Amino acid sequence: MKKWKLSRLTQMLVLGYTLIILLGAGLLMLPISTREGVRTPFMDALFTATSAACVTGLVVRDTYQYWSTFGQCVIISIIQIGGLGFMTIGVFFATLFRRRVGLWMRGTMQESVNALQLGGIVRLTKFIIKGTFLIEGTGAVLLTLCFWRKMNFGKALFYGIFHSISAFCNAGFDLMGEGEAYSSFTAYYDDWLVNLVLMALIILGGLGFFVWSDLKQNKLQFRKYRLHTKLVVLTTAVLLVAGTVLLFIAEQDYTLKDMPLGSQILCSMFGSVTARTAGFNTVDTAALSDSGKMITMILMFIGGSPGSTAGGIKTTTFLVLIVYVIASLQQKKDCNIFGRRLDDGSIQKASSVLCINLFAAVAAIVIISGAQVLPLTDVLFEVFSAIGTVGMTTGVTREMTTVSKIVLIFLMYCGRVGSLTFAFSLRGHKVDAAVKQPVEQIMIG
Repeated sequence: MKKWKLSRLTQMLVLGYTLIILLGAGLLMLPISTREGVRTPFMDALFTATSAACVTGLVVRDTYQYWSTFGQCVIISIIQIGGLGFMTIGVFFATLFRRRVGLWMRGTMQESVNALQLGGIVRLTKFIIKGTFLIEGTGAVLLTLCFWRKMNFGKALFYGIFHSISAFCNAGFDLMGEGEAYSSFTAYYDDWLVNLVLMALIILGGLGFFVWSDLKQNKLQFRKYRLHTKLVVLTTAVLLVAGTVLLFIAEQDYTLKDMPLGSQILCSMFGSVTARTAGFNTVDTAALSDSGKMITMILMFIGGSPGSTAGGIKTTTFLVLIVYVIASLQQKKDCNIFGRRLDDGSIQKASSVLCINLFAAVAAIVIISGAQVLPLTDVLFEVFSAIGTVGMTTGVTREMTTVSKIVLIFLMYCGRVGSLTFAFSLRGHKVDAAVKQPVEQIMIG
């Protein structure tokens, strides 16, 4: 795709998410959106709308205690649009009303879901919509049955739908603050059914729409999967298992202390899954050990897979860089995996994504630390949670000053649209010169 065209498409994506956020913020500022019928300050409304549209889950107001049913419906609607991507919904309605989907819209859709090719993008869109509502519908039914044990059916149904969408979109918003604000799913830490349903929704949402299509076509025949699917499945499985084991070991004398073995395993599994990048928690995040927080931050930074509802630098970026480092140490010219050679463009893009995200995180840490006095560990955790669009917090989100909130809003925004996409959108229509500069060696390392 030509660079000028790519710039136009990325600008469209950036502008689209901006409009969704501003519209959401406007609706959340209405008195009808709060339980007390008061007007929400613009910064709090903007922060909440950004967190919802970018499917993050960081909140400055408890979703149950502060927002009315109308406000909660606005939030979950923004989450659904942000999770699927506004272009996915736009293309779906265009085909539903038999409108022509032009090349420009197809290109924007391709950029939105990180599809590998333009051909078949409309068919992929229909598959995404059908698959999403099938998975979310199944999750809503199962969660409704779980919640019905403790509340009336109407409330259980609303909770089931809300949390199914929030989990599948990896958003992290919850309505569990009725008993205690910001408690998330700590009351369900030993409920296997609730935990397993939420984990299944989070994982399915974080795999990526392209991977769904490949899995549907080739079932369990791993050898027939495309290289992208193989990398996603392998990395996801390794991270989930490794995260579970490491959290189980690190939290023995902390959040898992005095729990039965079964509950310890369940909480460790959930902690590993939700850090990539769902934002729910079944144990007190602030009570995690330093090792547990570091493990969680690493998982948050890696995140889910391209073309999914998850954030982070993505699983493929992480694995491509690992393969590249190994090849460099072995002094190999090519990076090979599963009998295929990785192209230089993929390696260059992975390196750019890593560097941009790290630079943004470091800059954010410096700004927030300078703007207010907070424990450095909490600032680190908050920053990686925001840029990874995770939503887990040690509890300092609601203590943030206006400057810190603006920084987190920017991180969540870049984390959702993609740091590289955001950078491309600022590039404009500049075309590289055909003449190359002379080469000169420098010392590295």
